[in-house]
Amino acid sequence: MTQPVSGVSAETEAVSLRDARLSYGQRTLWNGLNLDVEPGEFLAVLGPNGSGKTSLLRVLLGTQELTSGTARVVGESPGKGNRRIGYVPQQRAMASGLTLRGTDLVGLGLDGHRWGVGVRGRARRKRVAEALDAVGASEYGNMPVGQLSGGEQQRLRVAQALVGDPDVLLCDEPLLSLDLAHQRTVSELIDRRRREAGTAVLFVTHEINPVLSMVDRVLYLVAGRFRVGTTGEVMNSATLSELYGTRVEVIRVADQIHVAGAHVALCEDEPHHLEHAVGE
Repeated sequence: MTQPVSGVSAETEAVSLRDARLSYGQRTLWNGLNLDVEPGEFLAVLGPNGSGKTSLLRVLLGTQELTSGTARVVGESPGKGNRRIGYVPQQRAMASGLTLRGTDLVGLGLDGHRWGVGVRGRARRKRVAEALDAVGASEYGNMPVGQLSGGEQQRLRVAQALVGDPDVLLCDEPLLSLDLAHQRTVSELIDRRRREAGTAVLFVTHEINPVLSMVDRVLYLVAGRFRVGTTGEVMNSATLSELYGTRVEVIRVADQIHVAGAHVALCEDEPHHLEHAVGE
């Protein structure tokens, strides 16, 4: 695991959950969740739709309260506007007519944005320029974001998340709808940040293969149940079959994991999409 080189100390967990429960009415997404994420750790958060992956990020962002238990982020209770947290949302195409420039979008991570605290003048311009350079997006700085490709827009979202120099990076399906080349680029940008700065990464995804070589541990959520461990401990037939309550086959081929459930053909076009096989 990468050791922290700046930011949160090695003695403080970047994220800590104790006996955490999240329910909506009679439906419990997860209960009794105990989790420590260390500085520099890359945690993949997996599971079918509706299992509470995005809700977990909302808890840590301070926009969703736990039903019971506690959550701590860098030693503090979650709260809105915490600059120690960077957030990369799902990739969604922006309107082609949107005239907001790349520098403006990235700057929202410092001012005028709920994840940041105001920074103005020369200091702001310098930090935005450095964030753009870090993700290889300097050439997009003065371009309207609506004219950029999905992959280029997602680079800017990563820069926006990093501009505040966060200790924790929360990524909600950041590879969704991106082609393989852009998936690799975005994944490598996030991984480089955690290696160079000791930033803890919680990476929500349906598809683990693009980040498999980067992952330290997995949190797998299914219908109120969960498992935490290394990919070898969690991504195997016995563990996933127990979680889903039905036979699930896990096969490793070279450097990829392929999963098949009740009605899923094992093929490269549809790896690890168990929600199609066994529902939510």
